[in-house]
Amino acid sequence: MDINQQVELIKKGAFDIVSEEELKEKLKKPRPLRIKLGVDPSRPDLHLGHAVVLKKLRHFQELGHQIVLIIGDFTARIGDPSGRSDTRPMLTMEEVKENAISYQEQAFTILDKEKTEIRYNGEWLDKMGFEEVIRLAAKYTVARMLERDDFDKRYKSNQPISVAEFLYPLAQAYDSVAVKADVEIGGTDQLFNLLVGRKIQNDHGLESQVVLTMPLIEGTDGTQKMSKSYDNYIGFTDEPKDVYGKVMSIPDSLMLKYYTLLTDFSEEEIAEISLKLKDSSVNPRDYKMKLAREMVTLLYDEARAKEAEKEFIHVFQKKDVPTDMPVLEVHEPTIQLTDLLVLAGVESKSQAKRLAKQGGVKIDDEKHTDPFEEINVKKISILRIGKLKFYKINP
Repeated sequence: MDINQQVELIKKGAFDIVSEEELKEKLKKPRPLRIKLGVDPSRPDLHLGHAVVLKKLRHFQELGHQIVLIIGDFTARIGDPSGRSDTRPMLTMEEVKENAISYQEQAFTILDKEKTEIRYNGEWLDKMGFEEVIRLAAKYTVARMLERDDFDKRYKSNQPISVAEFLYPLAQAYDSVAVKADVEIGGTDQLFNLLVGRKIQNDHGLESQVVLTMPLIEGTDGTQKMSKSYDNYIGFTDEPKDVYGKVMSIPDSLMLKYYTLLTDFSEEEIAEISLKLKDSSVNPRDYKMKLAREMVTLLYDEARAKEAEKEFIHVFQKKDVPTDMPVLEVHEPTIQLTDLLVLAGVESKSQAKRLAKQGGVKIDDEKHTDPFEEINVKKISILRIGKLKFYKINP
C-alpha cells in the first residue's frame, strides 16, 4: 500500500487522529512505526469493546508496524480515573498479575503474538525515585489537569480527587517516553491521557506521538457503553453460542457500527449493507446473523460460528431447547428463586432479583417474576435465564 492507502485503512472507524498530517510524515520513515496501546488489567475479562482497539492494532500489524502492548502493572495500582465519578480503588500486585496473564491470552485472539512486544510499565516506573516523580509532575499544571472533563465535573461538584489520580496521566505519558511510541491508540475516553503523552515526549526531546482514538461501542442494551458492570457485554470467553445469541440481541440500529468497528468489511461493503437495510423488503435479521457469524469467527473460528448459528436456529427460530445444556445440581427439595439463580451463576442476589422482576426468568417455559418464590425442585426440569442461558435441573 502507498501512504494514502495506509492512512485510509488506519482511519477506518477512527474517531479522531492528532494529527493526520503527522501520521503521513511518520509513515514515510524507513522503519516500522512503534504503535503503543497501554492497558490496565483492572479486570481479567475482555469484551468486544476492547476488540475495537485490538482490531485497529491488527491493522497496523498487517501494514508491517510494531505493536507495543504495555501492561500497566504499575498504573493499575493507581487506578485510571477516565470516566469515573469517584476514585477508583487500587489493586494489589497479585490481582494485577493474575489479570494481566488473562488479558494477554485473550488479546492474542486478535493480535499476532509473534509481532507483539509486551512490556510492563513497572519496568521503568517502579525504579523512579521521588525526585524524578516530582520532576515529572512539574511538567504539567493543575489548571491543565482540571481541563479534563471528569476531573472538572468532580471538582465543581465537590467530589474528591486524589493527587494520585493527577499522577496517572503523567505515568501513562511517561510510558510513551520509555518505549519511544510513534503512535498511541485508545478509546475516546482516553484522549486527555494520550495528549499528555505528546507533551511529555516533547519535554524529553522526542518527537510527539500521533494520537488515534476509537469510538466506544454500546452493549447489548443499545444505550450504555459495553461493560461487565452493566451486564451488557459480549465477552471473549463467552461460549460461541452465547456470542452468537448476544449479537443477535443487539438493536438493529447498532449493526452498522459493529460492522464498521469489528469486521474487515470495506467501507463500500458496509455502505451497501446500509442501503439494503433501508429496503423494506429486506429482513435485518439476515444481516445480523451474518454479523453474529463474523463475531464468533473473530473470537473462535468459522467452524464454531457455523455450529453456533445452527444451534441458534434450532433454539430461537424453531422454539426448541438447546441440544446440550449444563446440568444444575440442586440438593434441597425446595429453593428460593433468587438462590436458584445465584446457584446458576448470576453474580449476586440483587442482580437475581432484578432479573426475576424484569421477566427474564422462565422455568419450564413459564415466567417466574417473584424473586422470593419457593421452587419445588422435583416438579421442574429446565431453567431459562434471559434469552441465552438454559440449565437442566437435577434434584
